[in-house]
Amino acid sequence: MTEATMLRIYVGEGDRVDSRPVYEAIVNRAKELGLSGATVLRGVMGYGALGRVHTAKILRLSEDMPMIVEIVDESEQIDAFLPELDALVPEGLVTMEKVKIKYFRKDG
Repeated sequence: MTEATMLRIYVGEGDRVDSRPVYEAIVNRAKELGLSGATVLRGVMGYGALGRVHTAKILRLSEDMPMIVEIVDESEQIDAFLPELDALVPEGLVTMEKVKIKYFRKDG
């Protein structure tokens, strides 16, 4: 098993940077910098620091769902990405944790 770091970024679906979604900007910048990969997950319900609940159950509130971007890579790569991330995330939550990679398979 390999030791790595998982970076998890919580933002809102409606959050923007330079007129595009923050989650999209994060993934594109991570790719440009050669990080191993990124996954965006769309939450079905959640709330943040303001305490406002976002849920897909109520149509008018479903436009700003919680979004989570996960990136797993070597600690050095994640640490180097943090200043870039700081410039992309105007508000949200960023966490890091140590993970063990059992396997990472790529074809081609």
